Amino acid sequence: MKMLKVTAAAATALALSLTATACGSGDGDESGSGSGGNKITVGIKFDQPGLGLQTPDGKYTGFDVDVATYVARELGHEPGDIEWKEAKSADRETLLERGDVDFIAATYSINEEREKKVDFAGPYLLAHQDILVRADDNSIKKPEDLNNKKLCSVSGSTSAQNVKTKLAPRAQLQEYGGYSECLTGLENRVIDALTTDDSILAGYASQKEHQGKFKLGGFKLSNENYGIGVQKGSELKERINTALEKMVSDGSWEEYVKKNFGPANYKNEPAPEIGNIVR
Repeated sequence: MKMLKVTAAAATALALSLTATACGSGDGDESGSGSGGNKITVGIKFDQPGLGLQTPDGKYTGFDVDVATYVARELGHEPGDIEWKEAKSADRETLLERGDVDFIAATYSINEEREKKVDFAGPYLLAHQDILVRADDNSIKKPEDLNNKKLCSVSGSTSAQNVKTKLAPRAQLQEYGGYSECLTGLENRVIDALTTDDSILAGYASQKEHQGKFKLGGFKLSNENYGIGVQKGSELKERINTALEKMVSDGSWEEYVKKNFGPANYKNEPAPEIGNIVR
C-alpha cells in the first residue's frame, strides 16, 4: 500500500509538471517580446503605397514593411512569425501603451510631444513635407507659386494648412477623405497639387499605374524623422537601434529605398544617424 501511495503521488506530480510546462511553452510562443518568443506583433500602415500597404491578396508591402521585417529578423523572428496590425496615425500611442504591438513602423515622425508617451528607435528615414504635381505642369517651381492654386490634402492633416499659413496664403485648400482621392483629382486636373510627406507622395507616384504621371516639387517644407515606436522604457529600443545600424551598413536600407521609391525619382536623404533628430 505504501508503494501504491508513492507511485500515485509521483504520477500526480508528473502530471502537474507537464501541465505547467505546456502552459509555459504556450505563453512563450505568443509573447512577441523579441526575446525568444516565436510571434511578434508589428504596427504598420495598411493604406500607404510604397510604405505600408495591405494588398488584395493579404500580403504587405512597402519601405516600412521591409524595415520592420529586417528588424524583426534581427530580434529573432522569421517573416512568418510576424503578425501585422494596422496602426492608424491617431492610434499609435495607444497601441504601444496597451501592449497591443511590440513596435510600430508607420511613417511615425519623432517629435517632443510623442516622446513624452513612447520611446523611439532610429530615425531610419528623414522625410520632408513636399508637393506632388502632374509631370507636365511646370507652373509650380517654388512654394509661393501655390498661390491661387488648388492644393489638396486629407481631412485633419496640417500639411496643407502649413503651406497656406506660412508660404502661400492665397492657396485654395481642398480636403479629401484620403490621398488616393487627392491623386485622382490631381490626375483629372480638378486640383493642382497634393501635399504631405515626400516619402508618402513618392510611394503613390511609384505605383505601376501612376508611374510617369506625377513629379515631386522637391521643396523640403519640413523635417520628418521617421522612428520605430516602442513602449516607454522598453529594452527593445537599443536592440532595434542595433538592427537599424546593421541594415544601413550591409546595404539593405539603400535596397529598400530604391525598391519602394525609385520609380518616382525620389531624391531621398542619406540614411540618418541613429539618435540624430533633424529639427
